[in-house]
Amino acid sequence: MSINLDPAVIEGFGQEWSRFDQSSTPQGELQILFDAYFSVFPWETLPANATGFDLGCGSGRWAQFVAPRVGRLHCIDASSAALNVARKNLKAHSNCEFHCASVDTIPLPDGSADFGYSLGVLHHIPDTQKGLVECVRKLKAGAPFLLYLYYAFENRPWWFRTLWRVSDIVRRLLCTLPFTVRFVLCDLLAVAIYWPLARISAGLERLGMDVSHFPLSAYRLRSFYTMRTDALDRFGTRIEKRFNREEIRTMMKRAGLEKIRFSETVFWCAVGYVREGNPYFGPAV
Repeated sequence: MSINLDPAVIEGFGQEWSRFDQSSTPQGELQILFDAYFSVFPWETLPANATGFDLGCGSGRWAQFVAPRVGRLHCIDASSAALNVARKNLKAHSNCEFHCASVDTIPLPDGSADFGYSLGVLHHIPDTQKGLVECVRKLKAGAPFLLYLYYAFENRPWWFRTLWRVSDIVRRLLCTLPFTVRFVLCDLLAVAIYWPLARISAGLERLGMDVSHFPLSAYRLRSFYTMRTDALDRFGTRIEKRFNREEIRTMMKRAGLEKIRFSETVFWCAVGYVREGNPYFGPAV
């Protein structure tokens, strides 16, 4: 059976989280980002002491906010280096368990979890649809699953999409280089592109202008540390897939999710609930 991962991608993310372990990210900034991603998540529907999983936990930056709200959280990542960072960052949370596993070897019984989420992960694997199916397989009927995938800029102007195509050429070149070289070049991109555009958009906003379509305007509210992290995340990765809203909805339905609700602030983050009689999971436990 083929494994649904790219070893070079896994190695790259392990190196990324080892270098950027999020210890220098302002906690308030992480809280704001967490609140944005989870704005559509139905916390109120979870049972007491709910058990769930974070697929592709990376540094554990989202798990640190989830763990205090639930009974047990399984932190799953294919990179042992990333898991070492997550263990350090989550050492205060005794209800976290750590598993080094790919999306198609999730070490949980089918139909056993009360919730799950995967944020910014499944667009970095060879078969995104299959990966989504494997996540849903682990959930009980009616359980929520929160998903974030890179969006395809369908709600952006043509010139914005053109800029992205140019940037993607740069990514395809950078991602093949040794990590040390990638790290330095991505840092230069953060300095030369991310930071100036963020400051310009902040200035334009203060003048009363709408900067929603201004390139990298979201970073006007973020630290330079986050810019460096995201530059490496964006340009140092071999596999990057993008999906429009309807493609994501279709994939979620095919995986056995229903009642799909999209965030209106994070494109595209969505929650769906496991359909009764979903053929992808076994009996609930």
